[in-house]
Amino acid sequence: MKLKQRLVVLCAVLLLLGLVKVFLLDGGEGTAAGRRDLRAFRKMESSLALVKGAQLTHTLQSPWEVAAQWVGPREVYPDDTPELAAVLSALATARVERADVGYKGTQLKALLVLDGGQKVVFKPKRYSRDFVVEGEPYAGYDRHNAEIAAFHLDRILGFRRAPLVVGRFVNLRTEIKPVATDQLLSTFLKHGNNSCFYGKCYYCRESEPACAEGDVMEGSVTLWLPDVWPLQKHRHPWGRTYREGKLARWEYDESYCEAVKKMPPYDSGPRLLDVIDTAIFDYLIGNADRHHYESFQDDGGASMLILLDNAKSFGNPALDERSILAPLYQCCMVRVSTWNRLNLLRGGVLSSAMRQATAHDPAFPVLTEPHLAALDRRLNGVLATIRQCIETQGPDSTLIEDRMDLPHP
Repeated sequence: MKLKQRLVVLCAVLLLLGLVKVFLLDGGEGTAAGRRDLRAFRKMESSLALVKGAQLTHTLQSPWEVAAQWVGPREVYPDDTPELAAVLSALATARVERADVGYKGTQLKALLVLDGGQKVVFKPKRYSRDFVVEGEPYAGYDRHNAEIAAFHLDRILGFRRAPLVVGRFVNLRTEIKPVATDQLLSTFLKHGNNSCFYGKCYYCRESEPACAEGDVMEGSVTLWLPDVWPLQKHRHPWGRTYREGKLARWEYDESYCEAVKKMPPYDSGPRLLDVIDTAIFDYLIGNADRHHYESFQDDGGASMLILLDNAKSFGNPALDERSILAPLYQCCMVRVSTWNRLNLLRGGVLSSAMRQATAHDPAFPVLTEPHLAALDRRLNGVLATIRQCIETQGPDSTLIEDRMDLPHP
């Protein structure tokens, strides 16, 4: 056989092997990695529904001690968490010992301390479920139900990088005001028969308070991460400028990812793939506001990108902001485990899983049907983007085997 013919045959074999890899991965069952990911998916499915009002019965530890022990360099909670329902139930019902203005930021929140000394962040309801936030994809107030839905999406995707969140109803008159600091109390007011507060933050205004229905306010409660895991803040390499007429480099330079790959911590370790996972997560929830992100301190780039502050999500179910996916389509790489999980969520499985995961949350229904449909539609967009990368540069360059299962300290 002539050299030219041998090269043609070799190229054909390599192409066939690549197509086989894509086919097997697309099905999620044909490789060892695919079978492993399928088992993890089935395990997630079986633990998705949470029992309302669950309590810890087999341990003398508090719910807060249990949750604190879950945290590791690469996960906020493990894949096997039979106590999760009990911890969320405690978050939704534990007595409030102290209430203060929220930590620094642009949006209204309150810092609560629950029975046993556990700090949580309370974000109040600002919109009805079917309200559509118009304008820029990062417009509007924080959405408390978005925090709840984002936590459960983190569970469904198998990332396990989001702090625990649950819906909660608090009575401002009997639960909050008696234990509130003077700083928080000074921001309370009445609108008719409704109790309101406006807190302290960059955009907090007395003219724009959050109001309860009577004295009872709906909101979300986010579990504060343990103090033994201090956070480090990073500027997101694909952050927006938030200035009209001024573009960030990634918005006009299609080779921008190559520059990012040369910068620490993206030049080695799992961080760049975490950024791409986060882009997929943010696109699904419609979050175009991740200008910074947090990891654990002194991690040498090995810590996960923690999925904090997801409340600028689920604002407009009709808007699919493709620019959120820029890290994915500019770098054209994604974890094999993420690709496999996304394929297992096709055909309405994602929205069905979200319904099941949130069915027993105190703030149910967490999402409206248009937002659930948007999850399935956006998932198809993510899969199409990855397939396009596979077609242009091949599966070996696109689908990256990277499983950073670091042991707990």
